[in-house]
Amino acid sequence: MYRALALAALLLALPATAQVYKWTDPSGKVHYGDRPPDDARKQELRIRIPSYDGPVQVRDWSAVLGSRPASAAGTVTMYSTEWCGHCKNARSYFAAKGISYREIDVEKSEPAAREFKSLGGRGVPLILVGGKAMSGFSAESFEALRSR
Repeated sequence: MYRALALAALLLALPATAQVYKWTDPSGKVHYGDRPPDDARKQELRIRIPSYDGPVQVRDWSAVLGSRPASAAGTVTMYSTEWCGHCKNARSYFAAKGISYREIDVEKSEPAAREFKSLGGRGVPLILVGGKAMSGFSAESFEALRSR
């Protein structure tokens, strides 16, 4: 009995590795998941930018910008990836509220990835509004950020 519990504890303590697959269905729609269908054309992705899973953080990023000018007040820019759940929530929220924003996919362009990192990005989404930045997404934090 104790051996079984010890073995279970050991197995739970081992780091889990996850693979993310991208596949296209017969209608041309792209899907992401941990297991593709057997008959799907598939491509294994190596994800280098994590999704930001910590508590939502809002900070003044003007010090990070240095000599670069902050974006105009009220202008929203989101650094994101296609597969990120928090990014999808932010997109849905922006659409529902009619908020216009500029989206930059950090995995589709090397200059975008460098810009993201230069802004202190460690996970997506990174949302900029004027001289403030938000890592992660929550509607309440976003609205507080916009009203500052």
